[in-house]
Amino acid sequence: MASHAHHHHEHSGAKLVTEAEEVLTAAGEQWTGLRADVFEALADQDKPVSAYDIAEELGRRRGKRVAANSVYRILDLFVRTNLANRIESANAYLANSHPGCRHDCIFLICDDCGKATHIDDDKLTDALRQSGNRHGFANVRPVVELRGLCDECAS
Repeated sequence: MASHAHHHHEHSGAKLVTEAEEVLTAAGEQWTGLRADVFEALADQDKPVSAYDIAEELGRRRGKRVAANSVYRILDLFVRTNLANRIESANAYLANSHPGCRHDCIFLICDDCGKATHIDDDKLTDALRQSGNRHGFANVRPVVELRGLCDECAS
């Protein structure tokens, strides 16, 4: 089956942080020091992390404790404004490498190392949305996670 990919520009490093700030302020929110620190800590990760992991990292960076519930609130804001994705099955988060682009994501998650790979398949997520609509649900937002072993862990 051919994949119908949604095309977008992936950002990383300082460009990703700048893009995230622009998206958040365009949504009418403030880009505070703590929000910037949370986003940078999240963007530095190569696999999904929890709010507790980020709070711990920020505590090390700032030299003082950062409350996990404050980080949770910021991460929830980031998910609402498309700056981050929540990996539901792991209660963990990933920075969205294309925050200005709204679409449904499919995540491939390695059960061994925890790596998460993002792919797009609009044909699949559109079919899921249409199925939800046919069953009486409105504003359906597909959350698709596939678990298995990445190439590195499988070999």
